[in-house]
Amino acid sequence: MTDVGIAVPLADEERLVADAGRWGHRVVARCSGAAELSGRLATAAPEIVVAAADPQYLTAGLVAACDAAGARLIAVAGPGGLRHARALGLVDVVQAPFEWSDLESPVAEAEPAPAPIAPRGTMRVADRIEQGETAVPPPRRPGRVLVVWGPEGAPGRTTLAISIAAELAAAGHAVALADADVRAASVAPALGLLDEAPGFAAACRLAGSGALDSAEFERVAQEHRSRLGPFWVLTGLGRPSRWPELAADRVRGTLAAAREWVDYLVVDVAAGLDQDEELSSDVLAPRRNAATLAALAAADHVLEVGSADPVGLARLLRGHTELADVIDPGELTTVVNRVRSSAIGANPSAQVRQTLLRFGGLDDPVLIPWDGAALDAAVLAGSTLAEVAPRSPTRLAVRDLVASRILPPETAIAPERRRERRWLRALVRGREAGSDRTASLAR
Repeated sequence: MTDVGIAVPLADEERLVADAGRWGHRVVARCSGAAELSGRLATAAPEIVVAAADPQYLTAGLVAACDAAGARLIAVAGPGGLRHARALGLVDVVQAPFEWSDLESPVAEAEPAPAPIAPRGTMRVADRIEQGETAVPPPRRPGRVLVVWGPEGAPGRTTLAISIAAELAAAGHAVALADADVRAASVAPALGLLDEAPGFAAACRLAGSGALDSAEFERVAQEHRSRLGPFWVLTGLGRPSRWPELAADRVRGTLAAAREWVDYLVVDVAAGLDQDEELSSDVLAPRRNAATLAALAAADHVLEVGSADPVGLARLLRGHTELADVIDPGELTTVVNRVRSSAIGANPSAQVRQTLLRFGGLDDPVLIPWDGAALDAAVLAGSTLAEVAPRSPTRLAVRDLVASRILPPETAIAPERRRERRWLRALVRGREAGSDRTASLAR
């Protein structure tokens, strides 16, 4: 008979105590929180401790007490609980609700998700083999950084960045969306996420101390769940006055580390490109536009976005000239948002193309039609266009943009990347069906 200590919600506690004897277990400690259970470990001496993955029941103090007492600690993770358990360094994590049969089967990390993200580089190959995963992932290529920039005047940078991240995730890639706008961060409220603890600023602080890795990324990021494909979100600054936290070297370090974490990092930046701050007498002082300039310099692909109206097009043309002075054009895509006849006249697409070609030499812009009702519905739901209005002309145009300008043609994808995708899909299916099937499916 195994002695077990539990710290779980009352309903689960009563159920487990009633069934313990039938499974050959004895509950020697029933506690309402982590502090109480920590104090009873010495006297109750359980062999196994089961705790809900919630700050009330699972704390760093309980983890340390279990280590000192030699008790195996199992965390029971409900929605959102897996991140808390990972932050404490736990390996034994099971999906809620806990059943005594979970002690008889291999423990696997489990958190209900429509399509779990397979983060890059969270575990060394040797660790995977040690934990019983016989399928070894092929070598990965560094992820790509996409920066969405636009001039002043709210041309739709955030909406485009969110939509691009959603489409990349729907295509089966590991994706993160970072809000590096130091003036008006808005990704979190647009997706209905909390932003009291800015995720991108936290990542920058970790990068500054050399402690940023995939596990830390997942700890500070939030996951936007979607049936089409989830993606991570590094929320922006809650107050613009905190902009000194996004220093240039920290931003560069964060973007470099993110290449080992996800396949694509989409970065929403502010409009400012001024470098007049360099004339300041204090050359060591932080620069307000440093985050934008550092992100643009590190980007693999820049998408400049403007609004399809007389004012928006004039701003886009002036901004394009300034942007060309800051970055090497390289992979640069011009996106014109909100294309509608009510603001620019008959045949708006032709007029926009003619204007950009004549005054800016831009001959291949991507035009995004305006669907105000669908965009309003997405904001109201705190979700993405792909989820709320999959047939919206705006959504379809962004999907085509991602397919034609960002994702490589399927025929150009290297064999190792295709093998990697098959391995990731097999690993996810194996974890859902049971660890016994993982090896055969991954092969």
